[in-house]
Amino acid sequence: MKALVYRPSVPRYLLTRLGGKRTPWGWIPLRLGEVPEPEPLPGWKKARVILSGICGSDLALLWAKSSPRLAPFFSFPAVLGHEIVAEVDRTLVAVNPILTCKDRDLPPCPACARGDEALCHNTAEGSLAPGGMLGYSQDFPGGWAEIVVAREGRLYPVPPGVPKERALLAEPLAVVFRGLRAASGKGQNPVLILGAGTLGLLTLLVLRLQGHKGPVHVVARHPLQAEMAQKLGATHVHSDPWAAAQAVGARSYRAPIGPPAWRGGFSFVVDAAGTESSFDQALWTVSEGGTVLLVGAPGSVRVDLSPLWFRGLTLIGTYTYSSQDFAQAVEALTLLDGAEQIVTHVFPLWEYRKALETVRSRAGLKVAFRP
Repeated sequence: MKALVYRPSVPRYLLTRLGGKRTPWGWIPLRLGEVPEPEPLPGWKKARVILSGICGSDLALLWAKSSPRLAPFFSFPAVLGHEIVAEVDRTLVAVNPILTCKDRDLPPCPACARGDEALCHNTAEGSLAPGGMLGYSQDFPGGWAEIVVAREGRLYPVPPGVPKERALLAEPLAVVFRGLRAASGKGQNPVLILGAGTLGLLTLLVLRLQGHKGPVHVVARHPLQAEMAQKLGATHVHSDPWAAAQAVGARSYRAPIGPPAWRGGFSFVVDAAGTESSFDQALWTVSEGGTVLLVGAPGSVRVDLSPLWFRGLTLIGTYTYSSQDFAQAVEALTLLDGAEQIVTHVFPLWEYRKALETVRSRAGLKVAFRP
């Protein structure tokens, strides 16, 4: 079958890390090729991929932003793509891509035993290759291919009437549901969302879906993101995080060297951008005693962490989700009319460079492949 295969190496990692998003395409370790069609394990099924999204964590790998210390928990070469809508027995399904103790035929670890599969201890254990989800394990191809395999319990029928583009958002929606659940009761009014890509926009939608009545401020760096944030219900959209902080009464104080310090701000800040600069902005735009939720995935960054102790902040990170979160996300698809607008571009696999350039140039929001 045709698939996009990621084959990293230390020299390519160093060269790409040096070049960042300006790296020439020839250096990016991703190629279209033929790979064997995967065979399902007992209790698993084959699924024909209909759509598969490009996620920020995929881009972090391609542009060498991921931390090398995470390498033991992945295995390559691999077919990327963990946001997957597929067809099984003529039924459209959202694929929960996580690989935990149950998928590895291991006894449940403490996290899986309590239902928190996002924190599974065994993603590098057992007879299967390391990898916490489809697309990050050399044994299980992700959705940037024609066929995937998954345990039957990981295949969720898409509710009737839900377009496949909206169904594609089930996986990032599950990330948001888990993150907001982890931050529940931390004081969330007013809210600031840093970043208006897929995760930021879905955070906005879920907050409204869960009955958040207070103001939600969104920082959007690009015109298309700002337009979509306004359309999906943001109270205020800012191009500058510091202007957003000032809008709720925060005050800046000049430092003798470097950027200013801040007092006041938002009681709850969601970093949905996952960059070095957005992480720093989150730590200074949140008010004293407030909470920062990281739904974006910053890699190796250098950030001044003095606000954490000086201002008494709570920092919460989230990456994947439990089966309960994924089921909740699929169920919520019926209530998110118009969310499919977030999926702005769809490409065949052979146009992968054009797809990635669309992401790199910020010409779209969610960009997907149609294998």
